[in-house]
Amino acid sequence: MASVTLRGVEKRFGQTRVLSSVDIDVPDGGFAVLVGPSGCGKSTLLRLIAGLEEADGGSIRFGDKDVTRLAPRERDIAMVFQSYALYPHLTVRQNLAFGLELRKTAKSEIEKRIAEASEMLGLGQLLERYPRQLSGGQRQRVAMGRAIVRRAQVFLFDEPLSNLDAALRAQVRVDIRKLHDRIGATSVYVTHDQVEAMTLADRIFVLNKGFVEQSGPPLDVYARPATRFVAAFLGSPAMNFVEAELEQKDGRWQLSAAGVSLRPPPSALGESPQPGQVVLGVRPHDVGAPEEIGKQSAGEIRASVEVLEALGTESFAHCTLAGAPFVARLPGASRPARGSELVLAVAAEHVHVFDAATGRAFWNREA
Repeated sequence: MASVTLRGVEKRFGQTRVLSSVDIDVPDGGFAVLVGPSGCGKSTLLRLIAGLEEADGGSIRFGDKDVTRLAPRERDIAMVFQSYALYPHLTVRQNLAFGLELRKTAKSEIEKRIAEASEMLGLGQLLERYPRQLSGGQRQRVAMGRAIVRRAQVFLFDEPLSNLDAALRAQVRVDIRKLHDRIGATSVYVTHDQVEAMTLADRIFVLNKGFVEQSGPPLDVYARPATRFVAAFLGSPAMNFVEAELEQKDGRWQLSAAGVSLRPPPSALGESPQPGQVVLGVRPHDVGAPEEIGKQSAGEIRASVEVLEALGTESFAHCTLAGAPFVARLPGASRPARGSELVLAVAAEHVHVFDAATGRAFWNREA
């Protein structure tokens, strides 16, 4: 296996800049996930790593080897596609063997590798079937098996679960992580699904409009988003944002927003924005009944219920607060009626504050 290092990678299509000065480090044996909304450049970035597109600037290295200008066949990669990319006229066994046969691999070695991949992925009973005789999940396992038998330096996954239903996505997601841990492959995985990113990655890279907005261990990025974009993208339901006022009272800074009042220390603010130019962020899971939040409350808010999502163990109340949408998590037994008013408290230790102009986080109680 090998590490993957990108430095200053640029890509344009005509006059459109798709990627701008992208730096990425994936250690040998690491599992990195490139995540972001459609059009952010993540799939293009994966194609550059694979050699399917050529970078307009910067460098790509596998270990100590510069592969920036090498063809895909010279990079020693294995790729798993969203569309499975199986040969419909070949059996599962033949699909697994095809790439090895092209490389003139000995027949005994081919059989050995097929047996290993089949055992890992539970394909033993499917080897003589054709792709049309398989379910979506089985086809994706065959696609992963074909990557395994390659024994490549780097494994690349291009939204491999997009065509599966919710239950299969959850199962195959676990299979992919187990596979990674078993073979120790260096893996780069592209998805727009934050659940996949959070559960699979050792390190995530959140892309937005061709830039890496933030990178790090998934839970660290979730807890300490560097920008409003990252805060909004990671988390389901998404973080609530409320316009807030930052002002000085009695010589101290005070932040006020729709019933919430906080006094951030000067050291947390840095170069303080002007009053009225801040945004308070709080996740639905950090909002609750006043008695639930207790002494950690930053204040109480009153919000009108519009829609209630009852999920069994918990519910999410979609409300209106100061004319803006606001979501709160409620205990599973709570069933407030539409139009009713909720009295909610915000947990101070989980409050985020962002510059209204730049979107940068300048105070994060979780940091």
